[in-house]
Amino acid sequence: MSTVNLGKQHPATYKNLGALDAQADTAAREAGLDPLLAELVRVRVSQLNGCAFCLRMHTRDALAKGESTDRLAVLAAWWESQYFTAQERAALALAEQVTELTVPERRTWDDGSLTDEQVSAVSWLAIVMNAWNRVAISSHYPVTP
Repeated sequence: MSTVNLGKQHPATYKNLGALDAQADTAAREAGLDPLLAELVRVRVSQLNGCAFCLRMHTRDALAKGESTDRLAVLAAWWESQYFTAQERAALALAEQVTELTVPERRTWDDGSLTDEQVSAVSWLAIVMNAWNRVAISSHYPVTP
């Protein structure tokens, strides 16, 4: 099977995914989620999906918004560190649940740290990021230094 750039092949569908992404970002902001937390969700989902293109992009976005290199360095094992707040831990566990459709016991998220609106917003962020990861991976977006 040949590699096809999905965005170029079906630009209207790609544009609609961009609009959905913007809506998910608005929902997160309106739910009171810190923009850094939204980037952490995007990075973590991209780590789980192995999407180098999105990892590079959202890691850079997180750094530009003030995220620390230490927190980004331990994000893949967030549950073992003390770098993340209860709300961040809940959001990361929820993002993992949406991505993997299962969460090990050590990563439960329903501890009351997120409101219903925030649960929905984080879920949408993860759903959209999963879609973007699949577009980038399927299209073999180049990731060069």
